[in-house]
Amino acid sequence: MAIPDYQTIMLPLLKFASDGKEHSVEEAREKMASVFGLTDEDRKALLPSGRQTVFSNRVAWAKVYLHHAGTLSSSRRGYFQISDRGREILRENPSEINVKYLERYPEFIEFRTPDKKQKKDASQPQGRGAESIKDLYGMGSEETPEEMLESAYQRLRADLAAELLVRLKNCSPRFFERLVVEVILKMGYGGSRKEAGEAIGTSGDEGIDGIISEDRLGLDVIYLQAKRWQGTVGRPEIQKFVGALHGKRARKGIFITTGTFSTEALDFVSQIESKVALIDGKQLAEMMIDSNVGVTPQAAYETKRIDSDYFEEE
Repeated sequence: MAIPDYQTIMLPLLKFASDGKEHSVEEAREKMASVFGLTDEDRKALLPSGRQTVFSNRVAWAKVYLHHAGTLSSSRRGYFQISDRGREILRENPSEINVKYLERYPEFIEFRTPDKKQKKDASQPQGRGAESIKDLYGMGSEETPEEMLESAYQRLRADLAAELLVRLKNCSPRFFERLVVEVILKMGYGGSRKEAGEAIGTSGDEGIDGIISEDRLGLDVIYLQAKRWQGTVGRPEIQKFVGALHGKRARKGIFITTGTFSTEALDFVSQIESKVALIDGKQLAEMMIDSNVGVTPQAAYETKRIDSDYFEEE
């Protein structure tokens, strides 16, 4: 079964608390995982940031929304129990509880509205057309706030990577070689920029475009092939590169291209003794973003959480 969204979790979570006892969030997660029949794989699935599981995030936000609607109460950190309002809702026997259902409570609407001015103007057309404040803030979305933020980040990153790839395919061969050096240096390989610059683009020997140190001490070297390529790089090109490595008695190589690699090429490098990394255009663009090569940070948004230790009284 697919991981349920946070709104789908709301009713089962409220029913779980119907015994009137105090329950921990961890206990609720275990119960909800059982209710929805989630596999270990489902429970381990992470948000794009890799800092929290998707399911834990959704259970937590279901609990937060129910709390702000006054259906759950909390007397201590990490625990909750049903309120009188929560019991009233269960007596109504709703088929589901979602954001629209909870909007019957003024305190929930206040919680969901970013500020009073926006709340007042919510029915007015916005700058991008007929979008209301609910559209702008994802109030009808099935995603949690973290999921919406991370989804937007991933879309922006994908657009940037696509634009970078276009630029890479149109730059000169010499510029592309210098760019590859920059990325490799930012990843921690090689010595100085001068040494790396002298190593790459000068060999042109049997399919080897350059040599760079694997570490700053130069204890091992990596042979490079850097090619701007519009289409798919096939197995013959990779075999030629591997043959050149053997001719140098080299054990490691990197083949970087602006194109893609065929299945045969990928299968070939997985079966040979030499360690050869194949980096296609999309991967190179991602590395450029991670290493801040050819891109400039535009804005940073810092999210925060409660520092529970601060509120601990001796």
